[in-house]
Amino acid sequence: MITADALCRVVKRPAGASSDFDLNPGVASARRLLRPAAVLVAVCNRPGGAEVILTKRASHLANHPGQIAFPGGKIEAHDIGPEAAALREAREEIGLDAGLVQLLGCLPEHDTVTGFTVTPVLGLITADFTTRPEPGEVDEVFAVPLAHLVDPTHYRIEARLWRGQWRRYYAVPFGPYYIWGATARILRGLAEGLQR
Repeated sequence: MITADALCRVVKRPAGASSDFDLNPGVASARRLLRPAAVLVAVCNRPGGAEVILTKRASHLANHPGQIAFPGGKIEAHDIGPEAAALREAREEIGLDAGLVQLLGCLPEHDTVTGFTVTPVLGLITADFTTRPEPGEVDEVFAVPLAHLVDPTHYRIEARLWRGQWRRYYAVPFGPYYIWGATARILRGLAEGLQR
């Protein structure tokens, strides 16, 4: 079982922001206006141990179709900060009631190659709930044991051709789920914070 105090220590420890360009120093990141987004890094305690909730995005979406992601999305004008956006998106995408989430703070921002500055909001789910994937956005909701995610040997650096250039990125596969890119990098940051 992981405690809120243990997770809060991760938020309170200074850590630098990350980027999809961290592993690609030869690829220039054009200075452009990045759109603000927020995701909920939702941790829940289960009888077998703590888990992190992730989604498999619907395959028809324009951005990141079929990829593994945290519940989240763009910060809208009516959202009062990234926490409100992350909770709103989690309710819309997976049916998570905001009243069941103890917000613990924000992890370092992550800039994506697709034009977003993502604020990961760390939250502890305080009670059981039944997920309800939003069929227009989410194909599946699943959980990954925190023990798997904090083991540095489970992370690897891979590469793929993207827009004519090879791009390196983190991956942390779990069973049939290929967790990579920004999601894997944010999880790696959480893992590093828990190990400090």
